[in-house]
Amino acid sequence: MHGLDPALRERVLAKLGFPAPPLPDRAGLAALYASWCQRVPFDNLRKLLHVRSGDPGPLPGDTPADFFAAWLAHGTGGTCWAGNGALCALLESLGFAARRGIATMLVAPDLSPNHGTVSVRLDGATWLVDASLLHGAPLRLDPAHETEVPHPAWGARARPDGGRWLVRWRPQHRPEGLDCRIDALDGSAADFAALHEATRGWSPFNYSLYLRVQRGGRVIGAAFGQRVEIDERGAVAQQALDPHERRRLLEEAGISAAVAAALPDDRPLPPPPGVAPSP
Repeated sequence: MHGLDPALRERVLAKLGFPAPPLPDRAGLAALYASWCQRVPFDNLRKLLHVRSGDPGPLPGDTPADFFAAWLAHGTGGTCWAGNGALCALLESLGFAARRGIATMLVAPDLSPNHGTVSVRLDGATWLVDASLLHGAPLRLDPAHETEVPHPAWGARARPDGGRWLVRWRPQHRPEGLDCRIDALDGSAADFAALHEATRGWSPFNYSLYLRVQRGGRVIGAAFGQRVEIDERGAVAQQALDPHERRRLLEEAGISAAVAAALPDDRPLPPPPGVAPSP
């Protein structure tokens, strides 16, 4: 079962709404990914708790078993290395030709890879199913043509870029749009673990609540002190997250009261190491 315990897999599938395992075909992939996007958030809750406490142990979700145990118990997801590693393991256990990928969120020029993703090779094509972007349906990575998932709230477009792809999507902190460059489709679990560990000292997800998940036809979440919702028409609404609104958002996202109560207060994002603060 490719390292995912069969009993754990059955519990995960049941919570995702599958009484029986989906078949490893186009329909099965679409159904599984759509359910993941509605039920498994991209969030940094456990990571915030971990780094704020100074825990030197492995980062939360570093193994699929740890990721899924926490999701089953508390509704939490994880950041990109954790969530995409877990999704890849689940897909592999179901017979899909899934691979971890290495990517770069282009929040600034000249960045090193900073994002983990997942693709599936199926019916002679490559399909992106990213556990952070949560674009609702598999997005084909075509080497010659632009492709898209057309949805006002979570739609995404992929265009070829010299042997790589640029995926345009709408994150909570940049709902106007951001490019994610898919650099390689052949990453490994060891790559994910090393790049995950490299975020321990500094990451934009180490200081304040970040969350993204689909609810119905909307995307709800939080970024840097704001609740951010993209509705069924694609319109964006933002609201400051006071303690009451934070608790309400976490409840709506399916996070357990125990984790919500333990979550530390937000802190300002410092500049990356070696970068001087802005004057």
